[in-house]
Order: sequence, then structure tokens, then C-alpha cells
Amino acid sequence: MSTTPTIYEWMGGAEAMRRLTDAFYGHALQDEILAPVFAGMDAEHPQHVAVWLSEVFGGPADYSAHHGGHMHMATKHLGRGITEQQRRRWVDLLLDTADEVGLPTDPEFRAVFVYYVEWGTRMALIYSGPNPPPVDAAKVPVWSWGQTPPWIPKTASE
Repeated sequence: MSTTPTIYEWMGGAEAMRRLTDAFYGHALQDEILAPVFAGMDAEHPQHVAVWLSEVFGGPADYSAHHGGHMHMATKHLGRGITEQQRRRWVDLLLDTADEVGLPTDPEFRAVFVYYVEWGTRMALIYSGPNPPPVDAAKVPVWSWGQTPPWIPKTASE
């Protein structure tokens, strides 16, 4: 058994995820660039994102078990028309919120955290665009120290 904590454990587990997503979406709803994206957002959305991020960073696989996994997350972005400006603002605001709520600031953690945030938001941009790749039943990607899962897009003919 490894003594190296998961990213999820390192950042503070479920409590840290709740602090992050609650604060972030409170800010996003007040942000002129992001507010239109989240207008009418379900009250449970921040908690669902916390569960997703927990699984992504090596925590419990509750998003897969209770919320439909990767396929569900990907379909939530279809047709949303997210812009690059909105994607970039989401990244910037999330990183500012990570500082605000006291997530670890060590370079190793932040490198993995930013790596996923960049990857995930670029995937959301792709899925929300006019020609998204097919949504398949891929597993939720799990980020760890010094590694990320490969993503090979499928073509429409596959």
C-alpha cells in the first residue's frame, strides 16, 4: 500500500472540495462573463462538481456510482456554446478561489491541479462546441502525481 496521499487527500478531501466549489460558484454567479453560463443553475450543481473533482483527484468514485460518470458529465456540456473567454475566466476564477479557500500552494500540487483544470475546461469547450466528439462511456479520468491519463479523441466514423 502506498504512503503517498492522493491529490484529493493532499488538498483536504471532501471538506476542501465543498469549500472550493461553494465559494467558486458563489463568485461565478456574480461574474459578468460566467453568470450567463450558470444562470438557472441547479442548487446542487456545486456539490455535484465537488463529487466530480473528488473522483478526478483520486477520491471516492461517487460521481461514477451516483451521477452517471464521464458520459453524464460530458453530455451536460453538449450545446452549451462555451466561449474561450468563458473557459479562461472559469480557470482564472477557480485558481483565485483555490487561493481564497486555502488549498495547498506547493508547486507539485498546483501543477497537477492546473493541469487538470486546463484539460477539463478544454474538454468542456470541445463538448460544448458545434461538432463535439461522440460521448462514450469512458471512465472518469483520474489525475495523480506526475501523470495524467491519455485522451485520444474518437472520430465521428468510429
